[in-house]
Amino acid sequence: MSEVLSKYLPEHAVEPCFELIKANEVHLKIVNERMTRHGDYRKGASGKHEITINSSLNKYKFLMTLIHEIAHLVAFKKFGRNIKPHGNEWKYTFQQLMVPFIRPEIFPSHILPLMARHFRNPAASSDTDATLSLALKQFDEGNDKNYIFEIPYGSLFRIHNGKIFKKGAQRIKRFECLEVNSGRIYLFNPNAEVELLPS
Repeated sequence: MSEVLSKYLPEHAVEPCFELIKANEVHLKIVNERMTRHGDYRKGASGKHEITINSSLNKYKFLMTLIHEIAHLVAFKKFGRNIKPHGNEWKYTFQQLMVPFIRPEIFPSHILPLMARHFRNPAASSDTDATLSLALKQFDEGNDKNYIFEIPYGSLFRIHNGKIFKKGAQRIKRFECLEVNSGRIYLFNPNAEVELLPS
């Protein structure tokens, strides 16, 4: 397992992650990319704790996603199954599990202050923290996508499911975009990855 993990995690995170996986009897599956989520946790019919993580994540996102999912398992064990999936018990557990990894041997020094800020009150998805998300995206393998905030007002773009939108005005944090076919308005995070279409 350590050998497999070393392909996906920062070097100094491999051993502590392996220990967490063993201690919590996690059955870890590394799967092809899913657009809707980076990972998930479920207790299988056999009672096994199953965690799946996308293989396409860069090593820092992979680490955060793995700890995020283990935090679900640990929080349910500790506080019971009736807690909110991303409620205070999970946030507290995620913070406790993640803090030992927020150090310069694991994350690049310019990422550490962003991590520290994020983990004061971790969100259900690190993607909603635009600053951290953009900083971590620099470690992704190159692709031809743009971020919503980069493309010009009024331009057309396509998302992963093929729907086409026109970029509109920015609300407090997110952008209002018009779906061309339905005429409905949708809100997009500034760091959503989209394909810019020729005008």
